[in-house]
Amino acid sequence: YQRFFRYILVDEYQDTNVAQYLWLRLLAQGHQNICCVGDDDQSIYGWRGAEVGNILRFETDFPGAHVVRLEQNYRSTPHILAAASAVIDGNKGRLGKTLWTEKEEGEKLRLIGHWDGEEEARWIGEEIEAAQRGTRGQAAFDLDRMAILVRASHQMRAFEDRFLTIGLPYRVIGGPRFYERMEIRDAMAYFRLAVSTDDDLAFERIVNTPKRGLGDKAQQKIQTAARSNGVSLVEGARILLAAKDLGGKGAVELARLIDGIDRWHAQIRQQADTHVELAEIILDESGYTTHWQNDKTPEAPGRLENLKELVKALEGFENLQGFLEHVSLIMDNEQQSDGAKVSIMTLHAAKGLEFPMVFLPGWEDGLFPSQRSMDESGLKGLEEERRLAYVGITRAEEICTISFAANRRVYGQWQSALPSRFIDELPSAHVDVLTPPGLYGGSFGAAGMASSANPAVQEAAGSTIFERASKADVYNSPGWRRLQERSSQRGMRQPAQASHMTIDMTAVSAFCVGDRVFHQKFGYGEVLTIEGDKLDIEFDKAGSKKVVAQYIQSADTVGDAPF
Repeated sequence: YQRFFRYILVDEYQDTNVAQYLWLRLLAQGHQNICCVGDDDQSIYGWRGAEVGNILRFETDFPGAHVVRLEQNYRSTPHILAAASAVIDGNKGRLGKTLWTEKEEGEKLRLIGHWDGEEEARWIGEEIEAAQRGTRGQAAFDLDRMAILVRASHQMRAFEDRFLTIGLPYRVIGGPRFYERMEIRDAMAYFRLAVSTDDDLAFERIVNTPKRGLGDKAQQKIQTAARSNGVSLVEGARILLAAKDLGGKGAVELARLIDGIDRWHAQIRQQADTHVELAEIILDESGYTTHWQNDKTPEAPGRLENLKELVKALEGFENLQGFLEHVSLIMDNEQQSDGAKVSIMTLHAAKGLEFPMVFLPGWEDGLFPSQRSMDESGLKGLEEERRLAYVGITRAEEICTISFAANRRVYGQWQSALPSRFIDELPSAHVDVLTPPGLYGGSFGAAGMASSANPAVQEAAGSTIFERASKADVYNSPGWRRLQERSSQRGMRQPAQASHMTIDMTAVSAFCVGDRVFHQKFGYGEVLTIEGDKLDIEFDKAGSKKVVAQYIQSADTVGDAPF
């Protein structure tokens, strides 16, 4: 084979895995004619075997090879390139390059914080509509020229729901839409059966999902019993069980499923539980949640996240029936394929694509960078997450907007979220901070200016951005009133007006090194170091994290956990 392949050309070399790397070395040993094209800063597929070390070792593996750095960028503006370069500079495992472009300077990268994920989706929807109408002081943008890039697929749900509400056409690229995913369809089938036990399509979908020992023959018996008696499949299964025409494990599991459907249906009629609680009960009692918890495939954690997002979506509706009707509308919307649409996709799916206007939502620690990625791969995982941030920013040609939410619902509980550590790496000279003054949450806005290491944020209190926001009388705006109402409804601290606040640049924590503390999301831990109002805490189960002191309680006030 070395004789057959005299010249070897490899594209996307940074995405090769170990086996491909070994083959290439063997094949190239004959003639030493190998040309590899790749970008070490865009190696984002480590989770499926890609090894960034392959490209980093290229000059060592092939001594005498000529390296050409392709540093001119033909896509993005200087501001966008500078922001992306500053973020990726945080990685140690890279070859290094200096991007430049002949394009005009353009707009600075925009950074904005929101009260919660719903507010974030609402704001992005309004920005897209304004850009489409050309009311941003620029020429109008076609919807096909705009994209929303998310870190995790479950983030798409908030945008899909919002865009359906305002009638904004959209498409999901690189995967099914949220409500078309297998696990969501399965869960919805359970919900439909709980609402109406006569839903035969729903029953067919879940009768053996998860596996209950009900193969094709058993399901044919249920169909025959139902048709013979002119009843639904649920009733057919009941008749089959009463006649004892089904035996073994399948009969036991089918009886348990029928009992569950009857119980859930009765709970809906009696309104014994809220529809959100009932949804969680259905997924737990059916064994569906356990099924994915026990699944060892790489997709399982993502499917569990999607199920949690589905339950969260129920909060905006009065009952299960209303939610099911809403999803039915979303499915109908998919059939309207003509015309321009906003693109929604994950950052991984966006690699190689480009859009004049890009929105990067959900930049919060734990979500992006992904806590799971860091827990599983440590520093290597963090560096890949940073490369993903670099890829996201460089998808934008003209306008790039990064956003984060001060609060997210995690496992049914509202929790404060810390802005992504990547935000602190953005260069102040190339960023406009649009966060309204006085926004409660995280390290941004007037509420937490001093606790951020980012000069763009520390300087923002006196910037023209914040002056314009104050002069715009944001405190009488509908958005500000929504913030006040939501914080009151959720029992959280009220967002304060900037004019009533002083910014303490030397904030002092109320805790001491060695104190045992408690965080709602991360649990119990011990304070290792203190820097102003930021604590470096070693949590018992979540590892080492930096947390703003206002989100921490003394362990004494909640009852300490055993060491």
